[in-house]
Amino acid sequence: MSDFDDINTRGLVLVGCGRMGGAMLKGWLARGLEPGAVTVIDPRLAPEWQDKGLRVNAELPENPAVLVLAVKPQMMAEALGEVPVLIDTLVVSVAAGTTIATFQNSFPTAPIVRVMPNTPAAIGKGISAMIGNDKTSAAHLDLAETLMRAVGRVVRLDSEDQMDAVTGLSGSGPAYVFHMIEAMAKAGEAQGLSADLALELARMTVAGAGALAIDADEDPAVLRQNVTSPGGTTAAGLSVLMDADAGLPPLMARTVAAATERGRELGKGNA
Repeated sequence: MSDFDDINTRGLVLVGCGRMGGAMLKGWLARGLEPGAVTVIDPRLAPEWQDKGLRVNAELPENPAVLVLAVKPQMMAEALGEVPVLIDTLVVSVAAGTTIATFQNSFPTAPIVRVMPNTPAAIGKGISAMIGNDKTSAAHLDLAETLMRAVGRVVRLDSEDQMDAVTGLSGSGPAYVFHMIEAMAKAGEAQGLSADLALELARMTVAGAGALAIDADEDPAVLRQNVTSPGGTTAAGLSVLMDADAGLPPLMARTVAAATERGRELGKGNA
C-alpha cells in the first residue's frame, strides 16, 4: 500500500513545476505516486518533464484528491482564475506571502493548507512549516505532511500568524547561511588562504556543522561549548562573534525581524 493510493485513484494537480514544484514532483514519484495520476499545469514546463507519463497542460480531472499551487505569488491570481470549482479537493499552497484568506476567496468550501518550504527542499533537505484552515481535518493535514515530507522535514504551526516569522527564519534563512559562507571564505583569504581553499573550507565547515547539529542529541549551545577550549582559538573567535552589542546575536535578531516584517507587508497585499 502506498501513501498515495487515494491520489493515484483521483489524481493530483500541480500548478507550477519550477524549482520547488519540480523538487516536490520528483519526491512524490520516487515514493510511489503514479505519473499518470499527475496533471501538471505549466506553460513553460522544463524539457526534463516531457515524455514522463505525466498529463501535461491537460484538462483537469473532475475531482482531484489534491491541488498543489507552486507558482510565484505574482502569478497566483492568473493561476487561480484557471482552476475550476472544486468539490472535495485538498488545496495545498507553497506560495510565499499568499494568505489562506486569498485562497478561501477562490475555494470557499475547500480544505486549504498553507506551507512554507525553503530552498534546500530542492535536494530533499528542506524544512516546511504548515497550517490549515478550519475546514482541514486531521486526515487532510496528514496528507499534506506526507506530500511535503518528500522534500524534507515538516513542522505544524499553531496559527497562521506564525508564518511570517517562519518565512523570516527558515524561508529566508538559507540566504543568510550562504552569505555566512561568503563572509567566512573572505575572512580566510584575508588570513593568507587562497580563494578556492578558503571557500572549500567554509562550505564544508558549515555543511558538516549543520549535519552534526541535526544528528547530535545535544543542544547547539552544548555543541558549541564542546568545541571551545578555555583560552583557545575558538574562544578568541567567539569573543568577537558573540559580542552582545556588535556580534552575531543582535545582528541575526535584526535580520530575522526585518525579513519577518517584510513578510507581513507582503501578506497584507495578498490578503
